[in-house]
Amino acid sequence: MKKMKRILALVLALAMIFTLAACGEKKQPATDDKDTDGPATTSITLWTYPVGNWGKEEDVKALTDAFKADTGIDVQVEYLAYADGDDKVNTAITAGKAPDLVLEGPERLVANWGANGYMVDLSDMLDDTDRQEIQESVLTACTNADGAVYEYPLVMTAHCMAINLNAFKEAGADQYLDLENHTWTTEGFIKAVEALYAKYGDTVGAVYCVGQGGDQGTRALVNNLYGGTFTDAEHTKYTWDDPKNIQALEQLKALDGINFDASIAGGDEIALFYQGVLKMAFCWNIAQQLNPNAADTGAGKTMNGDDIVFMSFPSETGESKLQGGIWGFGIFDNGDEAKIEAAKTFIKWMADSEHTVDAVKTANFFPVRSAAEGTDLTNVWADNEIMSEYQTLMPYLGDYYQVTKGWAQARTSWWNMLQKVGAGEDITQTVTTFCEEANAAAAG
Repeated sequence: MKKMKRILALVLALAMIFTLAACGEKKQPATDDKDTDGPATTSITLWTYPVGNWGKEEDVKALTDAFKADTGIDVQVEYLAYADGDDKVNTAITAGKAPDLVLEGPERLVANWGANGYMVDLSDMLDDTDRQEIQESVLTACTNADGAVYEYPLVMTAHCMAINLNAFKEAGADQYLDLENHTWTTEGFIKAVEALYAKYGDTVGAVYCVGQGGDQGTRALVNNLYGGTFTDAEHTKYTWDDPKNIQALEQLKALDGINFDASIAGGDEIALFYQGVLKMAFCWNIAQQLNPNAADTGAGKTMNGDDIVFMSFPSETGESKLQGGIWGFGIFDNGDEAKIEAAKTFIKWMADSEHTVDAVKTANFFPVRSAAEGTDLTNVWADNEIMSEYQTLMPYLGDYYQVTKGWAQARTSWWNMLQKVGAGEDITQTVTTFCEEANAAAAG
């Protein structure tokens, strides 16, 4: 009997021990079916250069909040300035803390970070439909020589020139303009300059060259006049010693009314044009066309109220090849597949969906594609007269040669060359010398 009592006591003691152990055991979090079956909770980082209103927190937050509501993916945004943005990105890369996403152009995404092996190849995101919808010159700029796509493009713009329409009409030079298509021929340009100079006897246009800012204008002017090129098609060397470019420089130098001015920059040229001192500007884009001048006489007006009309650069055929800007998204390869996939989801949502209209309008530029998942993008600016008219220039976007190696040196050599030409040095020898300098940088 005593033995039975001892056994029962032992059993009870053991039962108490197990009970206490169970009570003291750390409780595991309960499985929440909502969390399991609901949207992903991945968080990704986006660093954006100030591409239109993609540099403004309020505007970007509206997009990322909508994206999170659709996908559950949280996006942390950091806003970069061009003054020190590259330094911040490069420092982050070195420290192994690069963002998941970055918004910028091919110069950085393809020719820099992509070329150095830091970016994810996005070619698997582009099917045949995408490649048909995206403008060919844009897609080429976003792709390296091996076919890797390091930028998924969103928007673009084209740099152009502008003319004072009132002055042109007074001089009878408006007859040389195709105002419907915003084009003109080389012959028409020469005759227009001659007519304007005969009327006013002052400088008609200035080939500004104090520095590289706005050099897209001088390059496009020289390259288009007789069909010269700035680089080869493969972007391996600089070709602005092309005889057609030398011919263009000789023609410009010989024209009364066109001055090579080493004392002014692109911004100075725009100011002189607004003031009515110059009758044409070679440094122009949609921002200038939209913004009122200092006298607040209205968008698309000089300070005395003359009408400003944007024009493509003159060419022999009238069909020019414009320099432009292309902006889109790249993904840094941080080794986290979940974040890479989340970043791809973000890109498709912004750049190829029914939301693309909002993403494009936030940039305040023009869509790189005709449609996005059934949404027509050709009339995205139909509600804005100036933007809608300016969009006629987008088919003229030419080769995006800014991805050529040695680009920084090439830009410096270009405006140094223009200064020498303006000072009266032999054009052929001067062009050859500075082109060789640029190619030395490309080969280095």
